[in-house]
Amino acid sequence: MARQYAHPEVLVTTAWVAEHQHDPNLRIVESDEDVLLYNVGHVPGAVKVDWQTDLQDRLVRDYINREHFGELCASKGISNDTTVVFYGDKNNWWACYAFWVFKLYGHEKCLIMDGGRKRWELDGREWSKEPEPSHPRSNYEARQPDRAIRAFRDEVLKHQRLGRPLVDVRSSGEYTGEFLHMPDYPQEGALRGGHIPGAVSIPWAKAANEDGTFKSARELEALYIKENKLKRGAATIAYCRIGERSSHTWFVLTYLLGFKKVKNYDGSWTEWGNTVGVPIAKGLNPLGDDG
Repeated sequence: MARQYAHPEVLVTTAWVAEHQHDPNLRIVESDEDVLLYNVGHVPGAVKVDWQTDLQDRLVRDYINREHFGELCASKGISNDTTVVFYGDKNNWWACYAFWVFKLYGHEKCLIMDGGRKRWELDGREWSKEPEPSHPRSNYEARQPDRAIRAFRDEVLKHQRLGRPLVDVRSSGEYTGEFLHMPDYPQEGALRGGHIPGAVSIPWAKAANEDGTFKSARELEALYIKENKLKRGAATIAYCRIGERSSHTWFVLTYLLGFKKVKNYDGSWTEWGNTVGVPIAKGLNPLGDDG
């Protein structure tokens, strides 16, 4: 019998979304890297959450606070008991980021449409070009941020010094220090390249199939547990450049493989690579012995 995801209930198919898109207590949320895609075509009835303007407080380089998150949800017609289904481009990486932010503020009913925009397109399903729908304003009471799923720099430094598991989910070129961002992107955001000493390199996209869906539980277990020796019971921190790719890995480890203590270091390399006094390693050796 094939191994099952630890929490299969958090994944839904495009068929499920098509069938339930008119449910009154369900809200479909699109969140993309390419913020213009929503206007090109979106799942009928979906609202848009822009990771730059909706989820970020750019003055303090942090997420919107508890009050602003509650306001965002209320404006989209999302109540505390609303089931929210996230989807997007690029194997759902920004959808997982939005999912993580919703979990940060305690939203309970969060789902991911497996395969995102790509799977919806491959399944030949209808796109809408209508303006974003307007829903009656709801009441929303956000919780205090959940520190159990978010790591800060000083915590990461202590974690690193104790030799605890760190997962660098960026491209191999970013990990070695050759690049400051993924290939074909502007090489910006940090003064120094490399990785946190001791971190293993597991690029985030290895968890996805060609159609954007997540790989099977057996394949994910082989990648993270057998090949890279991560342990379900060990406190683990994932990071990337700004926290979006690592939120995808956080989702995989937490919900698909059942890891109990995973945190996303959203400051990631943009913070670490610009911080005075923190250690950096280059090259392929995960222990950083190659300098």
